[in-house]
Amino acid sequence: MLNMLYSLWAYRGFIFGSVKREFQLKYRNSLLGAAWNIINPLAMIVVYTVIFSQLMHSRLSSVDNSVYGYSVYLCAGTLTWGLFAEIVGRSQNTFIENATLLKKLSFPRLCLPVVVIINALINFSITISLFTLFLLLTDNFPGWVYVAIFPLLLILMGFAIGLGITLGVLNVFFRDVGHSFGIFLQFWFWFTPIIYPITTLPEVLQKLMVYNPMASIISAFQTVFVYRLWPQWDALIYPVILAFLFCILGLYIFRMHVGEMVDEL
Repeated sequence: MLNMLYSLWAYRGFIFGSVKREFQLKYRNSLLGAAWNIINPLAMIVVYTVIFSQLMHSRLSSVDNSVYGYSVYLCAGTLTWGLFAEIVGRSQNTFIENATLLKKLSFPRLCLPVVVIINALINFSITISLFTLFLLLTDNFPGWVYVAIFPLLLILMGFAIGLGITLGVLNVFFRDVGHSFGIFLQFWFWFTPIIYPITTLPEVLQKLMVYNPMASIISAFQTVFVYRLWPQWDALIYPVILAFLFCILGLYIFRMHVGEMVDEL
């Protein structure tokens, strides 16, 4: 483990160079350039506030501010799910997408998932900053409870990167993994209380939510942003254990098959 961390640190120039290059390529032929990083999340927040808050706020009767209650609920869920989906989705394809690079250059292969994480965090930092500004302007800022999002982000990212690396290695050898998980991720989104409160589900489905690690994580973020309360930390034991197990499994599979991946690609 220490050798992996040392190797990543030794190649930090390669990692940050890759992050910068990817950021530049993303907006190379765009007139507005990096401004789209602000326009896209800003448009999303406006849509959720103007349209969905008017149509759906009655479902969140427990929230004092009925004008923005559902908008905050929706943003808290979709922003954090977006970070999870980006890390997992891009990690499972990162070795395949960089096949040419892997064949031509010698560098620690774990640099690629690290690049994915940094890029995802840059995008998330922009959107969460705009969302925080929205909370301040609408008098919905949760106060000191806001600091709870940082340990919650560590849990989410640990689970996402552990799952992403595991799928990424498997996807090199079994390409159906990537296609099938993309479909599974769509069902997973709708099975997680992001668009709807968990109380709208039948009691049987509510009980099944305890087996959905993302339901606990998303609910914790919504508790902070919507209800301005500290999350129930004991409810996060299950996703923390899964995050740890997937990180161990992902690194184990990676170390076992890293030498075979280039040949397979």
